[in-house]
Amino acid sequence: MMNNRCRYLFIFNPAANKGRAARKAEWLKSLLSGRKDSILLTTAYPGHAGDIARSKVRECTCMIACGGDGTLHDVVNAVVGKGIIVGILSIGSANDFIKTLNPGKSLPLGVGHFFTGGSKFVDLGSVSWGDGDHQYFINSLGIGFTGRIAKSVKQTRWLRGELVYVYALLNVLYSYTASTMRIKITLEHSSLELCEPIFAFSVSNGKIEGGKFRLAPEADLYDGFLDVCILKAIPKHELFRYVLKYLRGTHIYDPQVLYCKAKAVEVILEKADVMHIDGEVFDNVCGRIAISVVPKGISILQALT
Repeated sequence: MMNNRCRYLFIFNPAANKGRAARKAEWLKSLLSGRKDSILLTTAYPGHAGDIARSKVRECTCMIACGGDGTLHDVVNAVVGKGIIVGILSIGSANDFIKTLNPGKSLPLGVGHFFTGGSKFVDLGSVSWGDGDHQYFINSLGIGFTGRIAKSVKQTRWLRGELVYVYALLNVLYSYTASTMRIKITLEHSSLELCEPIFAFSVSNGKIEGGKFRLAPEADLYDGFLDVCILKAIPKHELFRYVLKYLRGTHIYDPQVLYCKAKAVEVILEKADVMHIDGEVFDNVCGRIAISVVPKGISILQALT
C-alpha cells in the first residue's frame, strides 16, 4: 500500500516496445531503491496504467509514465483535471510526444531529473464519437490511413523501433483507397468545410508521428490550437513522394494538403473506418467525430535546463 508521504509514482509498462521494455525492470527498480518519496508499480494488462493512475490520484502528486506513447495516453486520460503532474520516461518504440516536448535535447540517463525538474501546462486534444465514447490525446489523432497504419503496427510483432511504421505504411497502402469525409474546421476567427475523398486525416498536438514523420511541423504545445493536416485524394503511386515530404515537414506547402490551426474539428464518416488516438486503435468508427482543443489541459514534468 502506498505511503501517504509518497510523491512520485512510477507506472512501468513492461509490454512497451513490443515487450522489450521488460528488460528495463531491474534497472528501474535499482534507481528507485531506497527512495522513500517514490514507488514503482508495474502494469499487467492493456489499460492497466490508467487503472493504476485512477486508483492513486489521492496518494501522490507526480505520476511518471514509464513506457511508450500508449502508456502516457492511458495515464493522461486517467488524471486530467485531478491536479496530477505527469512525467515521461520514454522506453517505447516511437516515443513521439517527448520529441516535441524536448526537441533536440538528450535527457540525463536515469530518473534523477524527475526529482529536480519543474512542470509546465501543455494543451490536450479531446475527441468524442459513437455512443458517448470520449478520450483525450496528448500527441495526435488520425482517421483512415494513419488509423490503419497504427492498427498494422499493433499487429506486427516481429519488427521493432521505427522500422515497424515503414512496414505498416507499405502494408496498408497495398489495398488502401481514399474515404469520403465531411469535415468542418473551426479556425480562430472563421471556419471552413469540405466534403470529398480524403487520403489521410490527422489532428495533432505534437509535431511527430510514427517516429520520424513531421506530420505537424508547426505544432505548438502551448498555443491553444490543434494542427489539422489533410492529404486530399492522390494516386497511390504518388504517396512515396509525399512520404519524403512528411519526413521533412514540407508537405504543408503542397497544394493537395490542407494544413491549418484549429480550435475544433467535426468529421462525419458515412463508412466505418479505423481511428488512432496517440497510437491506440479504435476500430469500426462511424458517424460524427467531434475534436477540440483543451488549452493547458495537463501539467507535464520537465527537466531543468
